[in-house]
Amino acid sequence: MADATTDTTTTAAASGNAAASSGSNAGQQQATQQTPEQKAAAADQPTITRTAAPGANRRRTRCPFVAAGIEYIDYKDTDTLERYLNEQGKLLPRRLTGVSAKFQRQLTIAVKRARHVALLPFVAENVR
Repeated sequence: MADATTDTTTTAAASGNAAASSGSNAGQQQATQQTPEQKAAAADQPTITRTAAPGANRRRTRCPFVAAGIEYIDYKDTDTLERYLNEQGKLLPRRLTGVSAKFQRQLTIAVKRARHVALLPFVAENVR
C-alpha cells in the first residue's frame, strides 16, 4: 500500500515537472476559464480599448486663418501679425500658435515685409 502512494506521488511530481517544462500551458488554460458569475461581472464592467498613446487622442487645433476664411495674410495688417510675435519680436512656432504650414509660410513672409517697410520693428524695444 505504501508503494501505491509513492507511485502516485512520483507520477504526480513527474507530471507536474512535465507541465512546468511545457511552459505551464495547463495553468494558463485553467486561469482563462471563467465561471458564469465571473463572466456576468466582467460584462458589467466597461472595457478599456486603447488605440494609441495616452496623449494621442487629443483634438487637433484648427488653423485660425482657415477658421476665419482668410486666403492671404496681408503684411499691412500689423495687429494680426503682432499676435504671432513674442515679446522679443520673434515669430512664434506653429506648435504654439496652431497655424497650418501653408499659413505659417505666408505669415513669415508677411512679417518680413512689414519689418522691411518699417511697420513692425526688427527687435522689440525692451531688447535694445
